Amino acid sequence: MGRAPVASSDEQLRAVLARLDECRTTLAACDNRETAQLVSVAILDLRMKLNWIGEAELQALCDEMLPEGAGLERARDSKSQAVPRRRPLLRVVK
Repeated sequence: MGRAPVASSDEQLRAVLARLDECRTTLAACDNRETAQLVSVAILDLRMKLNWIGEAELQALCDEMLPEGAGLERARDSKSQAVPRRRPLLRVVK
């Protein structure tokens, strides 16, 4: 047996994404926010794979979204002036 064609594999991943999105919506509606956030991470990971987005590109995006002066490098260098880190606000767009 050979490998499945990429298009077929992508279609399967898109079907999984659709189902995960439904699960996330249901979890959020049932006030299971932490679990819904975990599913969101899985959705983000699959979308990154489908769109050939690497970890470095995602990290660069997150760094750009942080307010000036709150970058990880500066936070590591100045432990005495700890900048409170807020959770990144990422919204996955279909």
